[in-house]
Amino acid sequence: MKFESFGIENITADLNRLDDLMPQYGLIRAEQWDYERVSYDRKFELKEGIFYLRILGYATEGDVGAHRAVIKLMVPLLGKHYYPHGVEYGEGEDFPSSLVKQSEKILAQVKEELTQFNGL
Repeated sequence: MKFESFGIENITADLNRLDDLMPQYGLIRAEQWDYERVSYDRKFELKEGIFYLRILGYATEGDVGAHRAVIKLMVPLLGKHYYPHGVEYGEGEDFPSSLVKQSEKILAQVKEELTQFNGL
């Protein structure tokens, strides 16, 4: 599921600022990065299954590995994990409405903080 209506996509921010902000909302970068891309994930374990809220981004300047990069964020995704195949984000997936609402709240808060910090 894509969250295109939040306007997070195309926001740019310093990597270190994102690394400080995202964990406040349970979004962890962990090892999901390379020198040009990052992924912040929040895991939800519900009776309906395991789900991930994911915010992806890519470096427009600098190097993620050196912790000196400007990251442009992409459209956030909500996916369901299927063992052993991985996470599916397709439109055919069924997501609990409470999870969608919680994800929307998190995205709104993240956007508000990034907007305030960037002076937008």
